[in-house]
Amino acid sequence: MHQKWTKPSNFAWVILAAGTVAWADQAVEAPVWDLGDPHLNVVPRTAEEAARIAAVTAITTDFTAPHRFEEKSAGAATVRVIASADAFSKPSGNITFEDELDFKVGNGLFRKLWVSSPSSTLASDGLGPIYNARSCQRCHIKDGRGHPPENDGDNAISMFLRVSIPGPKDAAIAEINDYIATLPDPTYGTQLQDFAVQGHTSEYRLGITYVEDVVRLPDGTEVALRHPTYDAADLGYGPLHPDAMLSPRVAPQMIGLGLLEAIPAADILTNADPDDHDGDGISGRPNVVWSVEFDQPMLGRFGLKAGNPTIRQQSAGAFAGDIGISNPLFPAGAGECTTTQTVCQDAIHGDGDDRGTEIDAEGLDLVTFYSRNLGVPARRDVDDPQVLRGKEIFYTTGCTSCHTPSFVTHRLEGQPEQSFQLIWPYSDLLLHDMGPGLADNRPEARATGREWRTPPLWGIGLTEQVSGHTYFLHDGRARSLLEAVLWHGGEAQPQRDAVAGMSTADRDALIAFLESL
Repeated sequence: MHQKWTKPSNFAWVILAAGTVAWADQAVEAPVWDLGDPHLNVVPRTAEEAARIAAVTAITTDFTAPHRFEEKSAGAATVRVIASADAFSKPSGNITFEDELDFKVGNGLFRKLWVSSPSSTLASDGLGPIYNARSCQRCHIKDGRGHPPENDGDNAISMFLRVSIPGPKDAAIAEINDYIATLPDPTYGTQLQDFAVQGHTSEYRLGITYVEDVVRLPDGTEVALRHPTYDAADLGYGPLHPDAMLSPRVAPQMIGLGLLEAIPAADILTNADPDDHDGDGISGRPNVVWSVEFDQPMLGRFGLKAGNPTIRQQSAGAFAGDIGISNPLFPAGAGECTTTQTVCQDAIHGDGDDRGTEIDAEGLDLVTFYSRNLGVPARRDVDDPQVLRGKEIFYTTGCTSCHTPSFVTHRLEGQPEQSFQLIWPYSDLLLHDMGPGLADNRPEARATGREWRTPPLWGIGLTEQVSGHTYFLHDGRARSLLEAVLWHGGEAQPQRDAVAGMSTADRDALIAFLESL
């Protein structure tokens, strides 16, 4: 039995109901996407399990009491909430004692400060020569959300600008229908680095200016929305390409990534409706990206536009792009340096010893394991009357059309922490047009300049406790959850307008629900 989704533009993906992949029959025209889960050791679901899963993940219509198991956002992997900034830094609640050692070693590598080459600390050299941070932890502070610079003296260490230029048709990936061709900026590559090791020049300084617009809601509430303008100032290697497209990115929180990776691709694709056949105004689309590791198209899940298919590739890309550390997936010793940056290319790099690359496969796997097993804190106040009212508003307003409440992960051999868990991420992991206000006008794989992946909402109520701020959205422009909602446009415009028109009590209840996640 097959689960199939097709559209008029002559492509299809076909996934067996159990989660494994098969190719389409001859009636479907090429290209066909093999969007299974080749990175996971999957045990196929039985028909009985599929029926149970459909029942337990059905959207509720009863808001008189919490849903059964709702408090455990990550199933058995959920962790107890602690009243400190370390709330996002605990291992999965169901991790074994032996695997917790690997988690701690991975944490050490995640926090490790890299140094420039040559160095006597051969296991830690290879930084840059141009970079955005010296460690993963410097961007993902306490494994939480980054922030834009807060004043003139603050740096942008947890935020940077991605850059690309439009590409010719032959730069597109032929196997991926609707892939939008782009190329790196010929001088600056795919992201701008604002630091450099001694003797090298950093690429730029991030400049941000804001203009505030006060929105007055029907109940008299006034909310100031700040409209950012970004500037790549003090360019160190000459001008950007005249067609350069820049996109600001704040480092996202790290919790629950392994569980998102373990959601069957078939379950994510079930929610896709790119032509809005059901007429609800929501047109979720999967991003389909090239897997460097498996040399095939895969479903994008990670990153603000779902531009990476796996945690390992996301981690490897960050090592190369953010820190300048070569690794098995991205082995260039010069990191993000382009061929025009000859001094950077000719520098001494840290990949000349037994490691082969500046972080070897074992080190990359340990960081991947750490990232896969950061626990999701339990929900709070799930039975509070105001929270239950806010949940009802969230569901009945249509927010769950994109923020899908729950999934059940694959049964997995060798990954007990992620195996067969009922989880509550509140995301469909699909792309949605969020309107011109949030558009970065820069495509990524199949994502257009107006599309963003629905961000998971679990843990959002602990942002201030963990990260010390309440900045939201892809560039941190929103200073509160209400501001974030009021920035929604495009497919979410009706929901945004509904929230704006609510009574103060209902809007406060909605925010209370979000803060309980």
